[in-house]
Amino acid sequence: MPDEPAHPSIQRVLDAALRKGVTIEVTRFTESTHTAAEAAAAVGAELGQIVKSIVFVVASGDGAEPLLCLVAGPNRVDLARLAAVAGESDVRRATAREAHELTGFSIGGIPPIGHARPVRVIMDPDLGRYPVVWAAAGLPTAVFPVPPGTLRVLANATVAPITEIQLAADREAAGAGLPAGAAPAGQEAADHDAADGHGTATANPAHS
Repeated sequence: MPDEPAHPSIQRVLDAALRKGVTIEVTRFTESTHTAAEAAAAVGAELGQIVKSIVFVVASGDGAEPLLCLVAGPNRVDLARLAAVAGESDVRRATAREAHELTGFSIGGIPPIGHARPVRVIMDPDLGRYPVVWAAAGLPTAVFPVPPGTLRVLANATVAPITEIQLAADREAAGAGLPAGAAPAGQEAADHDAADGHGTATANPAHS
């Protein structure tokens, strides 16, 4: 029995990787995950291995230009640091409609590659702490594992510090899915941002 054809959104991600000589393996879920913590649990990974794809926009003469941030699960984007790294004074979070129009994917499934138009990508260096991370594959129910170095090449990403500075203890707690300064209590870690896409922050890594 032949394999079922991939969903068009997933196929775009697969094709984008193949154009750079990389074959990725997509994992599908029956239901979408709503937080980076749920995504991590679904694939048996640490929260920090979940790639949240968060779309920002910068003003340009031709209208809004997309800026995609690939952020480790427990981290949150610092808008001032992002603006400094991007060299832009006017940076804001994209609306759900803008995120879809600028990337061609819906929040919850926005991948790091395969977008409808060229997208500037900035990657959180904390993702490099792991041998493998998990990113959205075009749908809220699809993700793929990839080494951070390969992810950087695939997305043609600039690696730079764009997240809020955390104390070491808080980062360790966040990585374990715990609230900063708290003991193991079953509290959920930060949401994928509503502008994402795990995108993976699909697991939806897309929330900041």
